[in-house]
Amino acid sequence: DGVIVIDIGINRVPVTDASGNPVLNEKGKPKKKTVGDVDFETVKEKASVITPVPGGVGPMTTTMLLYNTVESAKRIAARK
Repeated sequence: DGVIVIDIGINRVPVTDASGNPVLNEKGKPKKKTVGDVDFETVKEKASVITPVPGGVGPMTTTMLLYNTVESAKRIAARK
């Protein structure tokens, strides 16, 4: 349907097998995976663009944080 979805949610959910049972790690605890707030598999059919989780907006967030830090330092240096 052409919508653009920018998913910034970060959630840890249990990994399950085909029967819905939790998959356990080597320590016997439930394995977890990182997902967003949007059901990616359902929405990807309707969205023209969707950001994945993990790896979607995180790199841009980090880039902009560093950019703003440098710009702030320049402004402070210019006042001296």
